[in-house]
Amino acid sequence: MATTRFNPFGEMDRLLSDAMRTPAAAPMPMDLYRHNEQFVAHIDLPGVDPSSIDVDVEDHTLTIRAERAARQGEDLQWLSRERPSGTFARQLTLGHGVATDRIEAEYTDGVLTLVIPVAEEAKPRKISVSHRQGQQRIESGEHQQDAG
Repeated sequence: MATTRFNPFGEMDRLLSDAMRTPAAAPMPMDLYRHNEQFVAHIDLPGVDPSSIDVDVEDHTLTIRAERAARQGEDLQWLSRERPSGTFARQLTLGHGVATDRIEAEYTDGVLTLVIPVAEEAKPRKISVSHRQGQQRIESGEHQQDAG
């Protein structure tokens, strides 16, 4: 049976983070992995208006911004309001081995998917090794046997 250690500092940090969280600081959960010659990021953005999503790259920094509008109305009586609203942003620092000019973005079912290709110069490649025969020197008469 696995046991879990209680970490009072980690728990305090979690509680303070939850208490101090503002809509602008709410995280965008992300999965990031490499598949063959591209990196793929899946970023959860449920309830976000697709027209509010902005993705840009400047100096190898990828910035994602999105907005979730709050429901408003005088006739609303909130019983629980846990879903953050407002503008969210997340930045990723990209290495020099990616093709920033070929990044693709798609938003489907509340998930933003970014496909970031590996740059051609960063792809592994096989280098062929040529083989040259050393020049052979053949001298006449010294190594020949008489046939007779």
